[in-house]
Amino acid sequence: MQVKYILVFLVLFFVANPSSKETMTWNASRKLTWSDFKANPNPSSGAVALTASGITFGYSVKTSGKRIVDFSASVEAHFYPNKSWYIKERANTYILKHEQLHFDITELYVRKFRQQLDGLVVNQNIKIQMNQIHKAINDALDNTQRTYDEQSNHSINLEAQKYWEAYITEELLKLEKYKSE
Repeated sequence: MQVKYILVFLVLFFVANPSSKETMTWNASRKLTWSDFKANPNPSSGAVALTASGITFGYSVKTSGKRIVDFSASVEAHFYPNKSWYIKERANTYILKHEQLHFDITELYVRKFRQQLDGLVVNQNIKIQMNQIHKAINDALDNTQRTYDEQSNHSINLEAQKYWEAYITEELLKLEKYKSE
C-alpha cells in the first residue's frame, strides 16, 4: 500500500510581501496595544485606526493510491501589524477596544471554521468541502466586520459598541472548545 501526503496551504486575506510578513496569532491573554499597529496612517480614510486581520487556513490529505484516507487542517486568526495603523493624536483606549473587537471577530470565525471542519467525514470530496467552508466563513467574516463598523459607526455609537462587545464575548464562549491556543 503506497501512502502519499499532499499538503496544501492557503493564506487568506493578505498576500504577504517582504514588508508585511509579520503576524500575530490571536491569543485570549494577549490584547492588542497601539505599538502593534506599525503601518503609516491613511489620513484621507476618515478613520482613527485600521485593524488588518484575517484567517490562515491550511490542510493536508493522506492518500492511499488515488483514495483520500485521512485529512488534517489548521486554522488561525492573525493580526497584521505592518498593515494596521492608527492616528496617534486621535487614538485612545476606547478606540483600541473597538479595534481589538475586530480581531476577536476574526477569532470567532476561526472557531466557527474549526467547528465545521470537526464535523467533516473523510471522503473523496473533502478538499472541495473544506474549500467551500473556507469561502463561506470568509464571506461571513467580511459581512460581520462590515456590519460591526456600520452599526457601531466605527465605535461612535456607544450603545451599539457595548452591544457588540457583549455579543462577541458570548459567541466566543459558546465556541470555547475551538479556541486558539
